[in-house]
Amino acid sequence: MNGTPSVVVTLVLPRVINVTVTDDTLAVDLDDGRTIAIPIGWYPRLAYGTPAERANFEISSAGYGIHWPDLDEDISVEGLLLGKKSTESRASFERWLQRRRQES
Repeated sequence: MNGTPSVVVTLVLPRVINVTVTDDTLAVDLDDGRTIAIPIGWYPRLAYGTPAERANFEISSAGYGIHWPDLDEDISVEGLLLGKKSTESRASFERWLQRRRQES
């Protein structure tokens, strides 16, 4: 069949309403009732963060992202729903770790 589709599907992402980070898991509560739990190892900066740094987050991008200012980490709802792990290179992460050690 040729022509123009008569139906257009528009996906609407849910928004973040709460975030909990433990030593093992990043759990994100969404406004559609779901909670997504991800191994913290998927996001090395969170894994290396202190409990206080992990607890200091901001829900950003009108609810479609999470930012940890102390860790310079950003995670989107879209990335969580797609199961995307951190894409930071090993070299970049090593530089970040080295700066942390120097600041301590």
